[in-house]
Amino acid sequence: MMAPDPKADLLRYLQDARDALVWKLDGLSEYDVRRPLTPTGTNLLGLVKHVAGVELGYFGDTFGRPFFTEGPPPPWWYTEDAEPNAEMWATAEESREEIVGLYRRAWKHAGETIAALPLDATGHVPWWPEERREVTLHHLMVRVIADSQRHAGHADIVRELIDGSVGYGKGKSDLPQGDRAWWESYRSRLERAAREADGGSR
Repeated sequence: MMAPDPKADLLRYLQDARDALVWKLDGLSEYDVRRPLTPTGTNLLGLVKHVAGVELGYFGDTFGRPFFTEGPPPPWWYTEDAEPNAEMWATAEESREEIVGLYRRAWKHAGETIAALPLDATGHVPWWPEERREVTLHHLMVRVIADSQRHAGHADIVRELIDGSVGYGKGKSDLPQGDRAWWESYRSRLERAAREADGGSR
């Protein structure tokens, strides 16, 4: 049995979330990847844009390796005077290719930081309160995995609302292999159980 490699394990779970988020855009129109499907505006391309910024900030600026070294960062960047939630949606001028490309470059930048430093390396998160700014690479890897997996879950729901597609990767799903009729029956059963638990008042 091979000795455990904690850094490799963390990277695997991070890459799983990255791949899932990008895959959720496949086959959709520009409208569908951008349209808000919750009252707070959650949308697929915005999720990708957000996690790209998360990785570039935590694995770049925190360890003295800023990604934006030539010219100013984009107006939605956390160091800019951006409007609220500017990193959570794509403007009509920002292409899907541009945002996904930035995310993939963020993976490379993060990978270089992670490869160069031990897990107990210390960095400073410039946008956190002074008393909490000092963190380890290990702490931030866990934090970014948690954030990325959470947003991959958001993407699961949003994509299902758009066209019914489910699963966490191409050809990967842990859902029962029921047809449309099976799922409609299953959902109706859940609805009945919810009404019964509520005393049948609805």
